[in-house]
Amino acid sequence: MSALPTSIDETETLLASADYVADRSLATILFLALKLQRPLFLEGEAGVGKTEIAKVLASSLGRNLIRLQCYEGLDQASALYEWNYAAQMLAIRQAEATTGGDAEVFSERYLIKRPILEALETPIEGAPVLLIDELDRADEAFEAFLLEVLSDFQVTIPEFGTIRATEPPIVVITTNRTREIHDALKRRCLYHWVDYPTMAREREIVRRKAPGAGERLASEIVGFVQRLRHSDLFKPPGVAETLDWAQALAELDQMVLEPGVADDTLGVLLKYQDDIAKVRGSQVQRMIDEIRTSAASRPIA
Repeated sequence: MSALPTSIDETETLLASADYVADRSLATILFLALKLQRPLFLEGEAGVGKTEIAKVLASSLGRNLIRLQCYEGLDQASALYEWNYAAQMLAIRQAEATTGGDAEVFSERYLIKRPILEALETPIEGAPVLLIDELDRADEAFEAFLLEVLSDFQVTIPEFGTIRATEPPIVVITTNRTREIHDALKRRCLYHWVDYPTMAREREIVRRKAPGAGERLASEIVGFVQRLRHSDLFKPPGVAETLDWAQALAELDQMVLEPGVADDTLGVLLKYQDDIAKVRGSQVQRMIDEIRTSAASRPIA
């Protein structure tokens, strides 16, 4: 287990040690969330690295990562706990057959712990990282339940009693902003919008995460993707798609971005046929020409 960072610089170093290239504002809000023991609420487009922040925190700090993937219809039982009814019934029948008495079936032995209840337990390595992923997919009723949990980091199980965290978990909440999250929940958190990276930062991300792509290929890929994000597309590519494309082109032994190969592999980068149709052909050629013209015009250091 690693100690929590004691400064913004240490937080940047912590993220960089796991090859997460963060800007100063993200490192600052993350440091404050850890220092103040407040949940971190991350919004941004899909694929910009929100979920990865929780993974990096868990691995870098040596903490357990507990992930609650949200979806429509997610209820309290799925997120908190359930009783093992089959085992309880078996215990009751066995008690009746052997002693004729009642079995103690509302004990921890029969409690099936779901992510939030697991996160309230503090193992020897320290409080876990609780990732509540894509909260905007869940219903508003689940938000109300979550608000109660995050207020005191405790839950009450009627048949069992109150379970309280001895040390609050490190909570990271992500949303792709497909709908607005209630202000009451946001007020419990520190907020950060995770934007698409700058060209320089995205080049560094590709260098770290897709080392098989050469420097020129990586530079051209990032230049192409950055231009795509300013195009009229239904779903612009995120950083995750940039990395997928870099790894795919490296597997095809590409040294530079060739129009024909770029055309054939657009399905790695773009996920909607209408977007692919808009880009394929002359548009791909034009953007590659722009990238190379821009690179040629840059002064030699």
